[in-house]
Amino acid sequence: MKDTNILIVGVGGQGTLLASVLLGKLAMEQGYDVKLSEVHGMAQRGGSVVTHVRMSEGTVTAPVISEGDADIIVAFEMLEAYRWVSYLKPEGKMYVNTQQINPMPVIMGAAEYPADIREYLEKNVGEVTFMDALAIAEELGNVKAVNTVLLGALAKELPFTKEMWLDAIASTVKPRFVELNKAAFERGYTYR
Repeated sequence: MKDTNILIVGVGGQGTLLASVLLGKLAMEQGYDVKLSEVHGMAQRGGSVVTHVRMSEGTVTAPVISEGDADIIVAFEMLEAYRWVSYLKPEGKMYVNTQQINPMPVIMGAAEYPADIREYLEKNVGEVTFMDALAIAEELGNVKAVNTVLLGALAKELPFTKEMWLDAIASTVKPRFVELNKAAFERGYTYR
């Protein structure tokens, strides 16, 4: 695997950090050098959460992805996809959950949620996959499974087998949520 930079973006409480830990753990178990860097913006109050995941067969020297250097962005929420799109390489790919979570300025009436995010991303991103990961997670019985739905969609971009992913889920999430997360991963993996 060449050097790979993945930006995972979302809102506090969506499971972005667990997703990045699971991905990092899987990559390290397969012998890759991995660096993670997390940025929390009032995450407990629904603020932006961003994790930089850098992995390589060689050595990763810095944990933070520079603007324009992300190979893949996994966005757990539409506005976060829009906010971070400048970090994507021109040939990069995005996986975007179509969920919309109003930030505080929108809740307070000081701003409006942008109406044209999908159109903007379709026009400005080489390859973007939109999915209603929230609806899939709800069908499975737990909205917190959004993260593993999105990891399932991402999985085909990386050189790890489905079994490796499922083993990483089993060894990372709490035992009572393993089957739910495996099912969510499968739904994301077969999405299209």
